[in-house]
Amino acid sequence: MVLNNILNKRLLVEVFPDLVRKEWNKWELRGLVLLSLTLQISLIYSGHRRKYIAKRRIRIFIWCAYLLADWVATVALGLLVDRQGNSGNSVNSNKEYDLALMAFWAPFLLLHLGGPDTITAYALADNELWLRHLLGLVVQTAAAVYITLLAWDGSLLSFLSVPMLLCGIIKYGERSWVLMSANRGQFRDSVLADSDPGPNYARFMEEFCLKEAEGYYVTAVQVDEGSSPEDDVENTTGAATITVPNPDASTLHIADYFFKTLKFKRLFVDLILGFHPRDVSRSFFEKQEYNTAFEVIEIELGFAYDVFYTKAPIIYTPFGLFFRLATSFITLSVLLTFVASMNQTSHDKHQPVDVVITCILLIGAILLEVYAAISLLFSDWANLWFSHRSSKFPLKPAVSSLHSSQKGKRWSNSMYQYSLIDFCLNHKSSLFQKLSRFIPLHRRIKNLLEKWESMLQLKHLTIKPELKSLIFNHFQEKSTDTELDLKMLNTCRGAVSLRTHKCYGTFKWTVDVEFDHSILIWHIATDLCFNLEKSKRLKDSNGEEIKQEWSHYMTLSKQLADYMLYILVMCPFMLPIGIGMIRFRDTCAEAMVFFKERSSTSKLEGYEMLGQVSTKVFPATVKGDRSKSVLFEACKLAASLNEMGHDSGPGKMWKMVGDVWVEILGYAASQCRGFDHAQQLEKGGELLTHVWLLMAHLGITKHFKIEEGHGRVKLAVT
Repeated sequence: MVLNNILNKRLLVEVFPDLVRKEWNKWELRGLVLLSLTLQISLIYSGHRRKYIAKRRIRIFIWCAYLLADWVATVALGLLVDRQGNSGNSVNSNKEYDLALMAFWAPFLLLHLGGPDTITAYALADNELWLRHLLGLVVQTAAAVYITLLAWDGSLLSFLSVPMLLCGIIKYGERSWVLMSANRGQFRDSVLADSDPGPNYARFMEEFCLKEAEGYYVTAVQVDEGSSPEDDVENTTGAATITVPNPDASTLHIADYFFKTLKFKRLFVDLILGFHPRDVSRSFFEKQEYNTAFEVIEIELGFAYDVFYTKAPIIYTPFGLFFRLATSFITLSVLLTFVASMNQTSHDKHQPVDVVITCILLIGAILLEVYAAISLLFSDWANLWFSHRSSKFPLKPAVSSLHSSQKGKRWSNSMYQYSLIDFCLNHKSSLFQKLSRFIPLHRRIKNLLEKWESMLQLKHLTIKPELKSLIFNHFQEKSTDTELDLKMLNTCRGAVSLRTHKCYGTFKWTVDVEFDHSILIWHIATDLCFNLEKSKRLKDSNGEEIKQEWSHYMTLSKQLADYMLYILVMCPFMLPIGIGMIRFRDTCAEAMVFFKERSSTSKLEGYEMLGQVSTKVFPATVKGDRSKSVLFEACKLAASLNEMGHDSGPGKMWKMVGDVWVEILGYAASQCRGFDHAQQLEKGGELLTHVWLLMAHLGITKHFKIEEGHGRVKLAVT
């Protein structure tokens, strides 16, 4: 048996000719080193762009590059160890490759393992694995040092390896430190305030009892030591900020003040804020326009992205800047020294191809440092630093003008759209559906194909200012309503809006069900009403759509309905626990049966047929509880909405639908954990996350400690 295995392996090896194996051994290490550098260039260029690009293809590219980068560098180091260890053997003693020069590549591989400044973690889960990266730092550094020692011959090249090793250790150490700082436990500890035992109660009571025993009348009087929230906001928008020539500086300072000073970054680890940050934040946001409010939130979330996914926590510090200058200076010095030494040395000593690769590695390292410096210079962090020292830097206006051109790229400013009925109508005639009629497929394969079909169904939509205005005005109005309890408002998902429009009695049954149930019936009903209204307009105007004054409410309601279904289907972890996917699948199955029985020639005809179904008897009475489909409950809701449109006018109806969807959006945002919101930042950001932070700034969140009383007490003796 053993003999057969040996023979089989030998036959497998003989499949590749000797020439192929020889060329592979010759170029294997060289190719891996160049590939490692290419991956680093790709990551530093594209790593930061996923912050404001939500396209799936760039995420797939970055994911592949991120995983390959570490693997390629590690394998290359392993090959170097193997070749240096076998350098005395006849196999490796030929002149086809230069082992002494290749040993000089080890520090560069360590440098690559440190990763670029623009991406340290692909997902938040990578931060939780910081111990694994720390172990990798120790092992890979030991391997690089081992390679350097084995190849040490006292030449200039050997001495040049030492400073490059130092650069590699610094880079890899920075990455391990940032990953440790950004993991959930460490980040939570870093934003916690120092322990506060409060006033000395025992001493206070001793003095109280002593005075009382002496016959005095003693009372505890509350002393207010706090400042008004308005004063704090004035301090953040004062003359020192406004005098900076950059028009965006004021917004940057406000965002920095909220994120760092008032520590709204605590929300990302679900910690509670005090009443003072709440009051300061509300007093500012209640006076702003929607564009200013959302811009502040965009900057804050940009800071959060940098903290969780880049080297920002260390490179924007004095130590980080020192290390960056040191590594840049060392790399440039090594490059100049190496080039000078190659000009003075006989070319027969080293393989020309290895010399070229070494120069490429050095130049590549310099270019990576230059790109990182440019990215650092034109970031929000640097702009803040410059704004505090504008008088000392005459080039600041030029930096500010270039920085202002990037202000629209803090997040993707887009959202995905997903329509259940469109999916079912497209699925009926899809290639997968036709294939499944003739070829029986395994259940898991069918699920994967359906998932792929769902992803193809997604549409990408730019968020318009009208939608931001609708959302901001809704929550701003609710935050200033003295009759509403802000602490309880984030638990409502449509009831407040229905009561405001005096429709709660009619539509109460749609918001008193489970949340995923409510999303589905409101989504289908909104989709039905939208397309039926669209069909009606096309018929009335002979194919030319007429826009009414309230058309924007109808359009925005449809966009929110499709967005929330996307969240339900593609990001269910951002919603409360429920059976949303079961309801979605059962509803799709019932819709497909309905459309299969009634052959429709167009999508509008399919919507019209669905809108003509009578719902006088409540669907649950007929269907029971076996199927979780809510298709005809949604049709009943659509019929009620159309009836309201006929009685009160479509404008009032669509205004009510839009308010309900904003409230549903707010409920979903407030129920999602801060950690899950942070997870979405690496995908271009979610509208849901911006709404979550907006609600927090307006005080509509459960993460505030509402109790009053920030004063001290003193003894009043009479």
